[in-house]
Amino acid sequence: MKETVGFIGLGSMGKRMAANVLGKGFPLWVYDLRAEACNDLGRQGAHVAENLKDIVLNCNWIVLSLPDRPAVESVLFGEGGLESVLREGQIIVDCGTTHPDFTRQAASTLAKRGVALLDAPVTGLESRAEAGSLTIMVGGDEGAFKQVLPLLETMGEIIVHMGSSGNGQLMKITNNVLYNISVAAMAEMLPLAVRLGLDPEKVRTVVGKGSGQSFGFDFFSELVLKRKFSTGFPMGIAFKDMAAVIEKADEQKVPLPVASAAMQTYKMALAQGLGEESKGAMVKVWEKIMGVEVRSKP
Repeated sequence: MKETVGFIGLGSMGKRMAANVLGKGFPLWVYDLRAEACNDLGRQGAHVAENLKDIVLNCNWIVLSLPDRPAVESVLFGEGGLESVLREGQIIVDCGTTHPDFTRQAASTLAKRGVALLDAPVTGLESRAEAGSLTIMVGGDEGAFKQVLPLLETMGEIIVHMGSSGNGQLMKITNNVLYNISVAAMAEMLPLAVRLGLDPEKVRTVVGKGSGQSFGFDFFSELVLKRKFSTGFPMGIAFKDMAAVIEKADEQKVPLPVASAAMQTYKMALAQGLGEESKGAMVKVWEKIMGVEVRSKP
């Protein structure tokens, strides 16, 4: 008999991840502030919780797929949150991207109640969430990790236990910053190429098969050429990873010249009010400076 799973947070990634949990035969309870998100899974056979307490009372394993630290903190420790009703032996799997220090503090607090908190952020687009082929990096108690591994395997293809609490978040930040740097570089170079007289579609073709290729360039350059800036996480949310890595590097007295330079493009984009658009919208910063627009031919 499979464990009953509670799933909190049914956004663009969470709803697809939860559907895979349900599809692989796990009894599922779901909760989200948006009723329509819950009802979609309810029609597929999930139980719809009226509140967070319902999740705790009915589920031994609880997955969080929430957008940021304040949301996770509220669900765990806020008024009406999970902490007050959790019981010994339950396992919480936080699949969001928060902060390693917060994760460690939260895990320590919950451990006093006999509850394990695993930080298990994911990487991959919505298409991979739907296919159940995400990469999941996990920090926390190894015994708890082994228990919930069958659950994680319904959502991910590559699942790596990174070590102690917070290490999953550290790995996610490392991955995201490398990705973010490549997108910031694309945002500079495509407008420059256009200003110098190159055809941006041809630039994309060459780079996509050349030594300058990266996933960030491939994914966002296509969207930039189509002037689509709503696909992907909002830049304002993605910025927290850059801020976190600079903070951790400062603690170690380690300079990060490349990441720090990319950070300036992020800051300029946010200062121009682009925080609700995707990372690809950073190109608008340099388009404005260079007086060009990167666009596919009609």
